[in-house]
Amino acid sequence: MHDTPALAHAILSHHAATFAGFAPEPVPAPTSQEPVYLAALQTCSQLGFIAHDAECLARAWQARAQRTGAAQPEVWPDAPEDFGLQPLPRAYQFTPCPERLGLYAVLPDATWVGRMARAGVPTVQLRFKSDNAAAIEREVRAAVLAVQGTGALLFINDHWRVAIDAGAYGIHLGQEDLDALKADELQALRNSGLRLGVSTHGYAEMVRADAVGPSYIAMGAVFPTTLKKMATAPQGVGRLGVYARLMRHYPQVAIGGIGAEQFAQVLATGVGSIAVVRALVNAADPESAAAQLMQHMAPTPI
Repeated sequence: MHDTPALAHAILSHHAATFAGFAPEPVPAPTSQEPVYLAALQTCSQLGFIAHDAECLARAWQARAQRTGAAQPEVWPDAPEDFGLQPLPRAYQFTPCPERLGLYAVLPDATWVGRMARAGVPTVQLRFKSDNAAAIEREVRAAVLAVQGTGALLFINDHWRVAIDAGAYGIHLGQEDLDALKADELQALRNSGLRLGVSTHGYAEMVRADAVGPSYIAMGAVFPTTLKKMATAPQGVGRLGVYARLMRHYPQVAIGGIGAEQFAQVLATGVGSIAVVRALVNAADPESAAAQLMQHMAPTPI
């Protein structure tokens, strides 16, 4: 029988430094009275994980304790089976993409897509915001044409039907977009052969994304970003590292406020791709900036 307060203290003492900088969150109402679960729920809330993520972690901690017979407060949980992720090979799985997508440029229009593809950026995303269906179709088709002959992999943000018709390489969806898909729409998207990338901002969203078997998992925002208002706090490199360990069987993309000076610490977590927006579109010389960022993506010679 585990002593819940002592176990909570042990978890906190082992992991507080990794997740420093987050304000404590309210402890959600428990869904179990198991001592390991209760200790983890309390501690993960203390470490700043929001309710859904604290619950997810607490259940994983309890699952591991039942599986191994030990609470292991010194070891942060990262076994996919303890989080209920799909076993390999996955029953639900989108068409795979490269394990390492390299520098990933998120761009506002087809002109930018073509420009960065010709600069050698290996992965590009069209994030075109408009309510005009004709303009969306025109931009998506232009982006598909713009990458031809460059070798760049083109993902389209949100507009999945147009992306299928235009012959894009893949589609990227946020959590809300994923949740909005009906079962037949999700199946149509999977059957199309397009690769699927999904944005996640914590444990509960990673578990949700895994249920559909995307081609890659995007994790962030790692650092503060002014690109758009974020519903969740910046995750930081400490959290990114544990996310990367849990999702190690997926290609991973880190995103959110990442500049050249942070590439080394982000890549050290094991992610195979870094997405950038402002580092390219706000650069005085975007082609030169892309070349420099791709150099930062390259492994350091031993």
